[in-house]
Amino acid sequence: MLKRAFGGTPKRERADAAEPRPWTVAEAAEATEGEHVDKQRERDWNPAAPGAASELNALLGRGSEFDGKLAFEGTVRIDGTFTGEITTSDTLIVGEGARVAAEISCGSIVVHGEVAGNVKATQSVELHKPARLKGDVTTPSLMVEKGVIFEGRAQMDQAASSKIVPIAASQGAD
Repeated sequence: MLKRAFGGTPKRERADAAEPRPWTVAEAAEATEGEHVDKQRERDWNPAAPGAASELNALLGRGSEFDGKLAFEGTVRIDGTFTGEITTSDTLIVGEGARVAAEISCGSIVVHGEVAGNVKATQSVELHKPARLKGDVTTPSLMVEKGVIFEGRAQMDQAASSKIVPIAASQGAD
């Protein structure tokens, strides 16, 4: 009856339509490399998915273009085109279809798309296939997946060690 009246079948709650859940340790151990990569990409593509690194605060979607300075807190994902300067102490995600031409200063950056410009990250830089990065990278932690194109220099700078100040012996102490 409903099928004839509305031209389709009514939506029903189905167990197989539920959102994906994080893998258990046992499932991860049994998974093939391809399955593991697919699951990781799912989490990278959908920051709201269970097991995602953090909650997404803003999104520059596919087809959108922005030119200027971007400063933010939390996690921001860019899937469109951005030109300018990006500053944050938190996380920037550059999606697979994104094109970013910017000087970037951040806490962490995860790149799947194209970035042209220097990147300074206080925590980490992750370059996932099919990322393309043209510029210099300064970070204490750099991960480059096989298949990524990286043109530039990398400097593994220990942010914590730069904050250590030696204590000088006081002069004239008795």
